[in-house]
Amino acid sequence: MVGMVMLTFFVISFLTNIIGPLVPDIINGFHLNLTLVAVLPFAFFIAYGVMSIPAGMLIERFSEKKMMIAAFAVACTGSLLLAVFPNYLAAIVSLFLIGCGMAILQVVINPLLRTAGGEEHYAFYSILAQLIFGLASFLSPLVYSGIVSGLQKDPVQGGIYRLLSGLVPKSLPWISMYWLFAVVVMLMILILAVSRFPKVELSQEEKPGAISIYAMLFRKRVVILFFIAMLCYVGTEQGVANWISQFLATYHGYDAQTTGAETVAYFWGLMTAGGVLGLLLVKVMDSRYVLISFTLLALLSLTLALFGSGSIALVAFPMVGFFASVMYPVIFSLALNSVKEHHGSFSGILVTGIVGGAIVPLIVGWLGDRFGLKGGMCFLYITMGFILSIGFWAKPIISNKTITLGKKEKQ
Repeated sequence: MVGMVMLTFFVISFLTNIIGPLVPDIINGFHLNLTLVAVLPFAFFIAYGVMSIPAGMLIERFSEKKMMIAAFAVACTGSLLLAVFPNYLAAIVSLFLIGCGMAILQVVINPLLRTAGGEEHYAFYSILAQLIFGLASFLSPLVYSGIVSGLQKDPVQGGIYRLLSGLVPKSLPWISMYWLFAVVVMLMILILAVSRFPKVELSQEEKPGAISIYAMLFRKRVVILFFIAMLCYVGTEQGVANWISQFLATYHGYDAQTTGAETVAYFWGLMTAGGVLGLLLVKVMDSRYVLISFTLLALLSLTLALFGSGSIALVAFPMVGFFASVMYPVIFSLALNSVKEHHGSFSGILVTGIVGGAIVPLIVGWLGDRFGLKGGMCFLYITMGFILSIGFWAKPIISNKTITLGKKEKQ
């Protein structure tokens, strides 16, 4: 069961983080401006805002197995929709459906992992899940690059390439990824159908609260600030990843299907590596100082990526991912440690902040149409600036425990 949950994390990441490398192909294939192409990640991530809290309530009524099968069925429908009808409107609906499925899965699998692996091993398995998530983010753009390159050879090679060449329009080879997604998701449904699930008892902290509890939390200034922080983090992450390929193609002439996709892959790969370093650092220093230092280095890397040469940008964009790696876990932990109760409902609010991945890339695209993509991406200085400010204003009730001898927890 733990292996199946890890596989689910892999599939979620594999489907989620392919949008960025596809942006240049989508622009050329559907003849879009930057604002219209930014509507696609908007459709995907807005699904998290729509589904996260309702999914938490549905899990109280239906079993984890049924919820996961339903989530993958919705994602499969979305993948097939775009694969069969490759047009812009279908892409919007498709990505919204896939996003809904991924949001449901995110709500289900964390309590399932705690039960399947045992509470005493939950921290270890959570870290392992994040590493697997990062591995899939690294591999997804490389798979895309390999498949599209194979389809563009003349003549097309045999095997899977010949099969896909008969299914996708010659001018839209990237559509092949959605046939692949449909197959992967169908396999997951079959695996789930034959799997035996343990009985999951949600802890009081994991249970969603009543609407009145959410309303009460939103009246707290600290809750609103951390919700904005989560919006800014996910918006920054996607605002960089979604535009790397297009930026490199526009300003430096790099091929989006090879160099662009590889750079996106390294962005996610280094984000995973940075997460491991971040885990070690929060054991020896206050997490707020870790957040401040890493965010400053991320801002420096973004500046080099936007205003440096092409060769510098190839290195600097992945380094933004490396230094952004600690932002999510530190923001989440500081947030939960800043309120005394209703952590389950507060977690739901924070997860809903994933809609930042919808809003910020759309703003970048809209600004990019007016001031150029480089000017649009300068908006990320605002989101990263807010993240930097957290290290100065956050006052957790309990600070992270470090290994420094004689240091007491802040009460």
